[in-house]
Amino acid sequence: MLTFRPCHLLRHTCLSRPLNLRFPPSSSHFLPSKPSFFRPPPLFLSSLNPYSNMSSRPSAFDALMSNARRLAAKKNSSSSSPTKKRKSLDSSPSKTQSPNSTKTQDSTEVKPDQESDINGIEKPIEDSPKPNVDETQKPPDSKKMKVVSVSERNAELKGKIGSLKKKPADFDPKMVACWEKGERVPFLFLSLAFDLISNETGRIVITDIVCNMLRTVIDTTPDDLVAAVYLAANKVAPAHEGLELGIGDASIIKALAEACGRTESQVKSQYKDKGDLGLVAQASRSSQSMMRKPDPLTVVKVFDTFRLIAKESGKDSQEKKKNRIKALLVAATDCEPQYLIRLLQTKLRIGFSEQTLLAALGQAAVHNEQHSKPPPNIQSPLEEAAKIVKQVFSILPVYDKVVPALLTGGIWNLSKTCSFTLGIPVGPMLAKPTKGVAEIVNKFQDIDFICEYKYDGERAQIHYMENGIVEIYSRNAERNTGKFPDVVAAISRFKKSSVKSFVLDCELVAYDRVQKKILPFQILSTRARKNVVVSDIKVDVCIFAFDILYLNGQPLLQEQLKVRKERLYDSFEEEAGFYQFATALTSNELEEIQAFLDSAVSLSCEGLIIKTLDRDATYEPSKRSLNWLKLKKDYMESIGDTLDLVPIAAFHGRGKRTGFYGAFLLACYDDRNEEFQSICKIE
Repeated sequence: MLTFRPCHLLRHTCLSRPLNLRFPPSSSHFLPSKPSFFRPPPLFLSSLNPYSNMSSRPSAFDALMSNARRLAAKKNSSSSSPTKKRKSLDSSPSKTQSPNSTKTQDSTEVKPDQESDINGIEKPIEDSPKPNVDETQKPPDSKKMKVVSVSERNAELKGKIGSLKKKPADFDPKMVACWEKGERVPFLFLSLAFDLISNETGRIVITDIVCNMLRTVIDTTPDDLVAAVYLAANKVAPAHEGLELGIGDASIIKALAEACGRTESQVKSQYKDKGDLGLVAQASRSSQSMMRKPDPLTVVKVFDTFRLIAKESGKDSQEKKKNRIKALLVAATDCEPQYLIRLLQTKLRIGFSEQTLLAALGQAAVHNEQHSKPPPNIQSPLEEAAKIVKQVFSILPVYDKVVPALLTGGIWNLSKTCSFTLGIPVGPMLAKPTKGVAEIVNKFQDIDFICEYKYDGERAQIHYMENGIVEIYSRNAERNTGKFPDVVAAISRFKKSSVKSFVLDCELVAYDRVQKKILPFQILSTRARKNVVVSDIKVDVCIFAFDILYLNGQPLLQEQLKVRKERLYDSFEEEAGFYQFATALTSNELEEIQAFLDSAVSLSCEGLIIKTLDRDATYEPSKRSLNWLKLKKDYMESIGDTLDLVPIAAFHGRGKRTGFYGAFLLACYDDRNEEFQSICKIE
């Protein structure tokens, strides 16, 4: 604190005692812009009276001197005390030093952050929280932390992925998950699971791996389950939406070349050697280093990008698709490029079908079930759950609806929460082949059955909504409405006035209305597939209806065939050459059935379909049932033709057939010209 004393006029004389003046460490002491205390005030220079500026107040120079002495004293006292240890090295207090003495020492220590103004007056220090760690222990850069954490997580994931092979009863999702709950599932997890599956051949083991993979997603990030299931099914949307990636190998090769800094010729050459564009992508990315790695891929990121690729259309759409693919490949690591390419090609080829995926989804739901308990009469919940999911998906083949219903309502309520929906195609019921009429009679003893012509056309499912909208779907649930505009325009005139909505199961057959006869399937296949204009149609078709699945808001799948047939005949009227009911025979006489078969073959039909009428005769979507049998001339030894053919060429296999011949070109020998004539290619 400053003491007040009389102020004397400063003259150009030596001071009586030395001063320990400590000037600010600056290189500008003797520059023209000197500190204020070196500049005499104008009043001092202009005044001729030496006592005119005398004052009783302390001068700035006195304040400077006093402050300098105080700072020097503090420095001497701090230098004489023992050096304080770093807190980071030894945080325990000294035994000889009390807390009070420590606090006193800290209060007298000069703080480096404390400042004084140019006249020596100390400035107050703003209160600010000090870090808990030493400056030498600053956390690393956030980007570096991210790269390290991702690489460590990937390494951990690769080490744990083998746990997916455990039996579901012994598996815990925490064994594999290397990401936090609610965090997006890394695409590497899905890729490593695919890689694990590709090395297995047993159906049970593969189902266990897929089940545990889905359980891990459900346990950590259930919101990602829809995307994971779609990718595992190698789809981007339900089949009836008609959304396809539409990418050829040429576009993928261009994107791969640009992403990896290679030429297209190099990629093509390696593709020829490896036979798998996915393996080429993996080898190319593993040999490339990057200055800055993009954010790691997630399952949702990949799926959303695939959807965007599928929706690209118009000008420069192929270029946009290529750029999106390139962005995915640049961010891909490890085995991700291999499965990105295979998914883009829609050739996953890892050894499991969609039916295996559905069964695994049902089993995963049982292990993660939190909403309901299985009915008491179920002996094997896992098998029953697999059946439920398959059955529901055959009626409502939309993962966007089935998976959320599974998560919210549980597996045992799935049949109630997901049901037949008009406008969404149902999987077609299929027939098992048989070799003769006698076999049919033996299998259907004491059972009423019906025989129908098996027409050689395209299986179709026609949905008619109450608002008059018509949709036509193929047996693979693909939307064929644009292929048959003539059917769309005509179907409403065949229904009776009481019919407001319906779903027909039928066959669309090429038909000559002048000669009133059925034409071969090869003629039907000449019709354009998309955006057909009615005026451009040269091949007419006739609708041959044989079943009805939905009528006036009521699903009929659980009704017996006899009931469905009655509803069909009562709801529509025939019009020759346009709409007809399938020709049928109800008899169990061997001779009558044989004659009916001969008649079908003579009218350019493939053969017969035999169906039970009122016992086990419900409609079973997507199932090849023993209750429906098909008898084709090709199956019968007495009618079928045989050919003696020899292979004359082979084609290199790709994918799983890499290193083997994937297909053969067959030919028959022409005795007249003494040469082989190529007939067909088989795979």
